[in-house]
Amino acid sequence: MGITARGVGLLVAAVVLLAAGFRFAYPELTLLGAAAGAAVGYAALVAAWRPRLTVTRRADPDRVARGEPASMSLTVRNTGRLRSANLLAEDRCGERTVPVPVLRLRPGRDTEVRYDVPTDRRGVVPVGPLRVTRRDPLGLVALARPYGAAVPVWVHPRIHPLTAVPRGSGRSLDGRLDGVPHGSITFDSLREYVVGDELRRVHWRTSARVGELMVRENVDTSLPRLVVLLDNRVAAHPQRVGGVAESFESACEAAASIVTAARRADLPVLLLLVATEPAEPTQPAGPAEPKGPAGPAEPKGPAEPAEVTTRGGALGPLDRLAAAELSDDGDAVRAATTRLRQDRLGDTLIFLTGPGGRDELGHVGALRGAYPSVLVGVFGAAEPTPPGTAGLVVVDAADGAQFAAEWDGVRRW
Repeated sequence: MGITARGVGLLVAAVVLLAAGFRFAYPELTLLGAAAGAAVGYAALVAAWRPRLTVTRRADPDRVARGEPASMSLTVRNTGRLRSANLLAEDRCGERTVPVPVLRLRPGRDTEVRYDVPTDRRGVVPVGPLRVTRRDPLGLVALARPYGAAVPVWVHPRIHPLTAVPRGSGRSLDGRLDGVPHGSITFDSLREYVVGDELRRVHWRTSARVGELMVRENVDTSLPRLVVLLDNRVAAHPQRVGGVAESFESACEAAASIVTAARRADLPVLLLLVATEPAEPTQPAGPAEPKGPAGPAEPKGPAEPAEVTTRGGALGPLDRLAAAELSDDGDAVRAATTRLRQDRLGDTLIFLTGPGGRDELGHVGALRGAYPSVLVGVFGAAEPTPPGTAGLVVVDAADGAQFAAEWDGVRRW
């Protein structure tokens, strides 16, 4: 509850009048002071009354790419028995506020407001809660209360089309290593036939020898698995334009493009951030889904898994890229590469960084023994990276669109 300037003035006047009336025995001044104090008290009681309002909001849509339109529909309904007089309401949308007409809203009636959500920058735009301010008729006291929960609108990085995907490394049981574009099936073992097995998988020679039907078990040993490591350190993106690290924004666009291309090709992909995120990881399984990459995820370590669980549920990779922020952890690259070397989470590693991340390419180059294919994307550098740096394939790009154009030209997969 807050007393307005008018209320403060009236309250001070009440104290002065009461003091003067009692001091100099003027009943008129005492009466005026009492009336002024009573007015302030009445105003406080009126403002303290809580109107019964129900707030419903709907984002259309709640997930968009940067620059795409998004809107919010807000409905406020008066569920009380009294008219909501002397109410002012405004809804929070990012850094701005939107007025909502609720003045003199009748019982059982509702009002609806629809407005655009800003999507010019990548991020999570918080919308809400509705802030309702009740004032007394004299404007002496004002009390603001929140109504409804906040709804986030996820502004994903722009996605640039990629026509090529990396080739996996076939690890057959006989020890051969072959490049395969979309995986291969290798014989693993034999087991007894059960009802429902396909007859074409029956191994007739072994069945004749043992006297019962035996079925072949195959395993995909070479499905290409991508690991995208996004460098979200402040030191890797030192340049700022209007307070925004454009090189980091370009790296996020490249990561989103790679994840989307892998998903469309039905390939497992793992999105990792160099610096940790304040969330609890989960263990996803299976091929990549529309809102989250697949594959095993470790709950510990410096690099985050592809899917993260928060209070609102599991977040997919595009949501994580929308919420990604720069971190001051300067030693995170060394810890992340150590963990990647130990776990061997895939066969193709893509490291996306900024101009300040080229000093750490030695740690990434040491992963070539664990990952047959390693690609580095450097964004926003004033000068190109020297060829053959740490023995890596390095793509210098000004932004995500240029990286997508040069991605298809890389043939060392």
